[in-house]
Amino acid sequence: MRWGFSPPKITCGLGLAAISYVAVDYLRHLSPAWHERLQPALWSILALIAISRVPFYKHWSSEFRAAIPFVASMLFMLACFLLEALSVRLVTAVLGLDWHSETPPLPDTGQWLLLSLNEKLPGPLVEILRARIIGLHHFLMLFMMLAFSVLFDSVEAPGLGLGARYMFTMAIGRLLRAITFVSTILPSARPWCAAARFRVPAYPHHWAQKYYVPYASDADAIRQIINRDIAYADTGEYHGDYHPDWGSMNFLVNFLRPTPAEGASWFSLLKRAGGGCNDLLYSGHMLVAVLTAMAWTEAYGGFSSAFIWLLVMHSAQREIRERHHYTVDCIVAIYVGILLWKMTGFIWPAKDSMRSRRLAKLERIQGRLIQAAKDSDMDEVRELLKEVELRSQESQHKGHSRYLWLFSCATIFLALTIVLLAFTWTSDG
Repeated sequence: MRWGFSPPKITCGLGLAAISYVAVDYLRHLSPAWHERLQPALWSILALIAISRVPFYKHWSSEFRAAIPFVASMLFMLACFLLEALSVRLVTAVLGLDWHSETPPLPDTGQWLLLSLNEKLPGPLVEILRARIIGLHHFLMLFMMLAFSVLFDSVEAPGLGLGARYMFTMAIGRLLRAITFVSTILPSARPWCAAARFRVPAYPHHWAQKYYVPYASDADAIRQIINRDIAYADTGEYHGDYHPDWGSMNFLVNFLRPTPAEGASWFSLLKRAGGGCNDLLYSGHMLVAVLTAMAWTEAYGGFSSAFIWLLVMHSAQREIRERHHYTVDCIVAIYVGILLWKMTGFIWPAKDSMRSRRLAKLERIQGRLIQAAKDSDMDEVRELLKEVELRSQESQHKGHSRYLWLFSCATIFLALTIVLLAFTWTSDG
C-alpha cells in the first residue's frame, strides 16, 4: 500500500487567474493606489500556489526532453528578431525622413468604420472600445500563465514543449513579417512618427534615388520605365552618407544609414528600431495576441479562451483606432497567426492527442491484456503497459526530430537571406 498526499487536480482556476490578472492590471488606469496594492498581492498568491505544486509534479522527465527544442526555439526567435530589427531600420532609413513626413497615409476603410461607429454607438460602449485594457505584455504574460499551468494538470505536459512551439511559431511569423514589409515600403498612418523617433538622413538612399525617386509621381516616367525595364533617368550628384568604422560589420552601414550623432554602435541602432514608424505589414502585436489565443484555445479551452479572443479583437480595433496599423495589417496578422499555429502542430501534439494514441494502442492489445489478467500474469500486464508508454514516447521523439530538422532548414534560410542582402547592397556601392 502506498501512502502520501496528492493535491487535487485544478481544471478551472487558470481562467479565473487570467481574468483576475487583466482586471487588476487595468486598475493602473482607474485607481493607481489600488493597483499598487493588489498587483503584488495577486502575483505573490499565484507564485506561492505554483511553488506549492512543484513537489507533486510528475512530468520532469518530459520537461527535460523538451529542453533542447525550447532552447533552440529561443535562439531561432532571437535571430529572427535581430533580422526584423535590421529590416525595420532599413525601411525607415532607405527613403529618408522627408518621405515619411510628406507622404500621406493610405486610405483605410477600417479606420473610417470605427470613426462612424463613434457617432452611432452609446458613449459608454465607445469608451470601452477606446480603453487600454490589453497590451502586448499582457498576452505574453497570459501565455506564461498557460505554460506554468502544467503544474496544476490544467495543460498537458511538458510546459517547455508548449513554450518551444510558441516561440518557434512566433519566430517563423516574425521572419515572414520582415520579408513582407521590407519587400514593399508603405507610408505610416502616423506621418510625424519617423522624425520624432529616428535620426536617419532626410534624403533617400542612392538605391531609392536611382530606382524610385525619378519614377515616383510622373505618370510618363512610370510608363517609360515599364516599357524600357531599365532605370534610365539621370540622378545627378548623390549626397554621400556618413560611414562610421564598424569593423567587420561595416556592410550594415548601407542598411542602417547612421548619422554622426548615433553612429557609434550598430547594435544600439537596432535596439532603438522598436516597432518602426512606417507601416509594417503585418502587425507584430497582433501576431503575438493571436498565437497566445490559439495556444490557450488548443491547450486549455473553455470560457476563458473565448475571453482571450475577445481581448484579441479589442486589441485589433485599438491598433486601428489609434493608427498604429492599417486594418489590413491586423486582418493579415490574425489569419497568418492561426495558419502558422496549425502548421507547427507537429512540434507539440494538440490537447488529448497523446491520450488518443495510448487508447489506440490499448485497443490493439486489449485481447492480450484481458488474457493476462485472467491468468493473473502481472508481469505480462506490466510489459504490455510498458509497451504502450514506450510507443507514446517514440511518437513524441519523432515530433522533436521533425522540429529540429525544420529548425535547421529555417536557420540556413535565415543565414542565406542575410548574406544575399549584404552582398547585394555592398556590391552596389
